[in-house]
Amino acid sequence: MQPSIQRSLQTLSWKLFCQLPLPVRKCSTKHLLFLTESSIQRLKQIEAKGSLMRILVDSGGCSGFQYKFQLVDKIQETDKVVKQDGVVVVVDDVSLEFIKGSTIDYEDELIRSGFCVVNNPQVDKSCSCGVSFSTKLD
Repeated sequence: MQPSIQRSLQTLSWKLFCQLPLPVRKCSTKHLLFLTESSIQRLKQIEAKGSLMRILVDSGGCSGFQYKFQLVDKIQETDKVVKQDGVVVVVDDVSLEFIKGSTIDYEDELIRSGFCVVNNPQVDKSCSCGVSFSTKLD
């Protein structure tokens, strides 16, 4: 088949595919994120003070995207709530696509203490600091 005809067929197939109605699915939060024992312990301390942790993915950093962790007191209507071992993590829909399947850890070291995202299956490349990354979704 000639390359121009093949490209036309691929374009037509893609346009037809994009016009199909999308199935409605309920979102299950099971296995969307995994929490290490150290992150669970730290989240219990945070929740005891009346706050929840929100994970965001924002543009920036040296690799294109960066992780942000915020303490919040409310869950928004559009948030996904991930529960594990009695603790809650809040993530918006867009950020969840960038961290789905990741592990959230809490590191307590001399140089810094804080939450971090490890083993993110969506990451293509990451910066040596571990905060910024580029994604396979680009």
